[in-house]
Amino acid sequence: MSLNVTAGAKSRVELRKSLTLIPVVMMGLAYMQPMTLFDTFGIVSGLTDGHVATAYAFALVAILFTALSYGKLVRRFPSAGSAYTYAQKAIHPVVGFMVGWSALLDYLFMPMINILLAKIYFEALVPSIPSWIFVVLLVGFMTISNLRGIKTVANFNSLIVVLQMIVMVVITGLVIYGVANGEGAGTLASTRPFWSEHANVVPMITGATILCFSFLGFDGISSLSEETKDAGRVIPKAIFLTALIGGVIFVVVSYFLQLYFPDISRFHDPDASQPEIMLFVAGKAFQFGILIFSCVTVLASGMAAHAGVSRLMYVMGRDGVFPERFFGYIHPKWRTPALNVVLVGIIALFSVKFDLVTATALINFGALVAFTFVNLSVISQFWIREGRNKTIKDHFNYLVLPTCGALTVGALWINLEESSMILGLIWAAIGLTYLAFVTRRFRNPVPQFNEDLA
Repeated sequence: MSLNVTAGAKSRVELRKSLTLIPVVMMGLAYMQPMTLFDTFGIVSGLTDGHVATAYAFALVAILFTALSYGKLVRRFPSAGSAYTYAQKAIHPVVGFMVGWSALLDYLFMPMINILLAKIYFEALVPSIPSWIFVVLLVGFMTISNLRGIKTVANFNSLIVVLQMIVMVVITGLVIYGVANGEGAGTLASTRPFWSEHANVVPMITGATILCFSFLGFDGISSLSEETKDAGRVIPKAIFLTALIGGVIFVVVSYFLQLYFPDISRFHDPDASQPEIMLFVAGKAFQFGILIFSCVTVLASGMAAHAGVSRLMYVMGRDGVFPERFFGYIHPKWRTPALNVVLVGIIALFSVKFDLVTATALINFGALVAFTFVNLSVISQFWIREGRNKTIKDHFNYLVLPTCGALTVGALWINLEESSMILGLIWAAIGLTYLAFVTRRFRNPVPQFNEDLA
């Protein structure tokens, strides 16, 4: 008997519906962790020759098209499986598994990324204390909070997002004050952060590929569908609002930051630019306070990511493509995928020895796979399978918009870093081998959850 079936009953223990629009948007923004902008600024500024704002604008356009596709599919398939479920139902179960397997790279390494960032901040704050102590404490708190329920995580994230917005306003105000008084470009009105005589589109698109990492929260909240009241209405709105709000913040703040730092010559280590940005803009005391707060913000992002990947693994376990007794288990009291939560926490502990570049490379591949097939799933499900191709409105909604989404994501694929592609393809090959084993070399169908038997 499944662990999710109570004695003498046929109903499964299900995830608890407790979320509404604002908490879901807050979860998305916490997942995105807008202050990540300061961490990636040095890398992307060097890559784009000082045009970070344009790279963010390119990424935002691609993300908004894809956000519309997520919204359509959430209404049709309100499942915690996100892109995995959409591709499975709209295209083919084999495609769905490979999308879900690839998306695990995106979701599974996000908590680790956040802990890695926290470790960087901690080492800058207290270099004399071993960072592994801090990592263990953060991972422990993140795991326990997710075990207790999604509402606990949402409430904590809402508080942190509000505080984060206040901090970003203060920092941006200090940047504007500095530029107005002669720092950097020395003027607040300039096209330089967007375009200049030395601008090159290809590096900007490559930078946009890296910055897609900053938007990952918008798609992650689709995994909360089974815990959201009126999910078919709330989740699509939350997805679009999260992407739009986050994108506007990124473009506006990076514009002023680029005026303050026209190039990367002032950075000792552009790959870890946040501590130096805070030092230059606000001084040593403020830098110390912001680094402490940054540890809290990445913890909030890690908690949201932790929740998302736990639910993706739960759906894949419920379907039977992963062992159901473990991955499909729901704790009867907390009604959370408890075993998955613990597993993700254990994996996050590896951040003690993992490096940020490799983890980011893995995430980028998984994110682009999910984005691509979400757009293709809209075309397959609505325009082809359901035959919504009779009117101009149908063609626009179910062919033109998702095609634009797929093409803009395709531009990001072309400029994906080689390490991301190699590591991602290795991971995909492992997944295909595993699926061949589960289906007895594809002689049996890919397992799927039958709601009629639940």
